[in-house]
Amino acid sequence: MPRDIQLLIGGEAGQGLVTIGQLLSKALVRAGYEIFVSQSYHSRIRGGHNTFAIRLGTGPFFAPRESIDILVALNAETVALHRDQLTGQALLIADAAFAPDLPGTISVPFAELCPERLWNTAALALLGNILGLSLEALYQAVEAMLGKKHPEALAENREIMEKSRVWAEAHVPEHDFALTGGMPIADRLLLNGNQAIALGALAGGLKFCAFYPMTPATSIVLELIAHAETMGCVFEQAEDEIAAINMAIGAAFAGAPSMVATSGGGFALMAEGVSLAAMTETPVLIVVAQRPGPATGMPTRTEQADLEFVLHAGHGEFPRAIFAPGSIEACYQLTQKALALAEQAQSPVFLLTDQFLADSSRPIVPFDPMAIAPVRAGFEADAASTPYQRYRFTENGLSPRLLPGLSEQLVVADSDEHDEEGHISEDHGVRVAMVEKRLRKIELLKQEVIAPELIGEKGADLLFVCWGSSQGPVREAAAMLRGQGSSVAILHFSQVWPLIPAQFLDILQAAGKVVCVEGNATGQFARLIQREACFAMPGRIARYDGLPFTARYILERLEAVEGKA
Repeated sequence: MPRDIQLLIGGEAGQGLVTIGQLLSKALVRAGYEIFVSQSYHSRIRGGHNTFAIRLGTGPFFAPRESIDILVALNAETVALHRDQLTGQALLIADAAFAPDLPGTISVPFAELCPERLWNTAALALLGNILGLSLEALYQAVEAMLGKKHPEALAENREIMEKSRVWAEAHVPEHDFALTGGMPIADRLLLNGNQAIALGALAGGLKFCAFYPMTPATSIVLELIAHAETMGCVFEQAEDEIAAINMAIGAAFAGAPSMVATSGGGFALMAEGVSLAAMTETPVLIVVAQRPGPATGMPTRTEQADLEFVLHAGHGEFPRAIFAPGSIEACYQLTQKALALAEQAQSPVFLLTDQFLADSSRPIVPFDPMAIAPVRAGFEADAASTPYQRYRFTENGLSPRLLPGLSEQLVVADSDEHDEEGHISEDHGVRVAMVEKRLRKIELLKQEVIAPELIGEKGADLLFVCWGSSQGPVREAAAMLRGQGSSVAILHFSQVWPLIPAQFLDILQAAGKVVCVEGNATGQFARLIQREACFAMPGRIARYDGLPFTARYILERLEAVEGKA
């Protein structure tokens, strides 16, 4: 059996390609295979060229592949756009009306098999036949999707699947894509990054989320909404992003662990609210799902270009922490960490993701929701001295945070500079003392910093440095180089601020060649490393065309980087 198969379904929005992909993905995961799902779509409800790619086999897989082994073309445009990516033994599945005269083409008379609205069901059964999945396994996935909402459609779908399977057994040519060796696994979850962020927030004790819809962050909130009633979480779609962050700050002030989820353009409107949270020392988690800018940019594509924006957003000086998960598991874990740290430091905390991570799915072992205690907001009333001072000067910068209405103490907060009681102050000495008090919290944030992960041996001939979602493609590129006998290691940062050079500078200095891989045009993280650690990384691989990194892309650019050395 091929260890690594790339299957791509292409067509227009509204043709049901996502339905095919999701059902097939669930059936594959239940059958025990490793998969990696990635999606590409235009910013429109119908039309545009969209794809749903499944990389499958024995894996594990951490990124998409550029070459295609099985192409399902739901329209003629898909054939034209992807025919050059087909491998030598590829299969191309297309309707008889536009099937090309190419080796490996399976010309399917969809109109004879079923009504047009159910072509995706027929295509699903055909793919199941090619991959060697049982019809029952596919039908169980269909039943799980339609059973509760549309039970009346089950019989028709099963009939079409059986009819399509019979056709496939008679017409599909010989091939090498039948899967073998899978062992059914019942306790795995197929999750994408945004789903994992939502589940991590709920497990961490989130009780309020305000938002204004903005791709690619919206599905985080949709996942929260799906579980909100069960988990006791309140959500609110605000009239704009300014209202959203102010609602979240208000809810946090009242004692509800809170977050907002947005993308670059929406976060731009939240910048004043970020400063409000810092001045009032109110915890709030801000998730920024990056996409290409400036302005509207490319709403449904991916990039890592908002790092410096998030690092410096908000007027004035105040401490912050920024996390950047690189895997589905890290999305879950770091969201919990960020929510707890915001409460602990009484500060805004950020989590940076992007469209690639948001829409990429992998099977994972179910999380243990009891592994971490959920956030508990505020101090116990008897822990605060009397008279109560919300902004009392302390050695670590943290003052007792009582929740309004839950004690006999008066809780005062103000967005102007204020004294220890929370009342407005124009006193210059108070101003200096308060700025220094807030900045002292950076020491707490530094104590909680997650050190970058070194994958491979210290002192390797080549060290890839990456952050956030580029981890998966870099891992695959490094594995390919090691397979060729090269000495390669990876240094991945899942927290990009604060940076503590003592955690990583010796690793950078011990490497033969250091190459930074990040999804922006100007090398924002490489510059940040140079600023904080005085270590320059002249080797850089960038991507900013809106598409995700792949191992092939990295290796091709690596040759150019090494040629300049």
